[in-house]
Order: sequence, then structure tokens, then C-alpha cells
Amino acid sequence: MRRRFPHDPQRLWAMITDPERLARWSPIVPDRPLTTPGPASCRETPGDDRIDAEVLVVDAPRRLVHRWGPELLSWTIAQAEGGAILELRQTLREPGYASVYAGGWQVCLGRLAAEEHRVERERVVGERAWAYGCQELIEQHRAALADQVPQRPMPPTSHGGER
Repeated sequence: MRRRFPHDPQRLWAMITDPERLARWSPIVPDRPLTTPGPASCRETPGDDRIDAEVLVVDAPRRLVHRWGPELLSWTIAQAEGGAILELRQTLREPGYASVYAGGWQVCLGRLAAEEHRVERERVVGERAWAYGCQELIEQHRAALADQVPQRPMPPTSHGGER
């Protein structure tokens, strides 16, 4: 996924590495900043079980690679006129869920984009994503990916939380 943001690369970097900022928009909320290589653990919400994570590559403010459970996420930030471009690539243990993750991340990145307004907004994860069009986004991605990989229905739980 690739999206343009009005934020400068340094601010965007903080938004993808700082636990307090991640807790405003991301399903990945680590127990430490994702700014140095090494182990971490994550939770989507405080009551969830911990998910094993590990930061593998840090090249601030340009590139972050980390594990989130069995999946690998690679974040790249590039300077762009009027802000930055954020690219997210996720390697999935089960590629058949690509449309589910793509729809979910699209909602989360929309919430991240709203951070520019510095207005208190709802964190849209888990079941709340349905109210923001996640199901429709999943169906769009499912149709777009149908020729590339067979798509599976939504798993009953994902990383410890009900969806």
C-alpha cells in the first residue's frame, strides 16, 4: 500500500515508531519505541494477549522493518512535495487473507492521515473498522486480487482480537 501524507518524514517516522502515537491509529501497539533493532511485544488493545514482535531494520526516518507475529512489515517513507509518501508492504503467513489485511490497513492509514488535524479522533481497530467501510474495502481488494491469489474469508480472530 502506498499513500501520500501532508506530514514531513520525521513526523511520519514518529507516528509509525512511537507507541503513544501508534495507539491512536494502528492495530500494532508495541511495548517500546520501534526505533532500535531487537525484540518487542505488541497488543492491539490492553486486554489482548501479547504478540511477539521484533524490529529487524531501522534506517530513520526512511525505513522500518519488523515482525508482527508471523508477518513481516516493511515501512518506507520518502520525501514528497508538501509531505511524504508512506509505503507499507506486509508479507503474510497466509496470502489468502491479503484482502482482509489490505482493507484493514486502508482504514488504519485513513485514521493516520487524520492525525494532521490534531483533533481527538476515535482509534479504528477491530470491530469498529466495520463502521468505517472496512467490509466494502475488503471486497474491493478481494476482487482486485482474485486473479493473483485465492482469497479466504475473514479469520475469526487476528492477532488475538476479534474482528
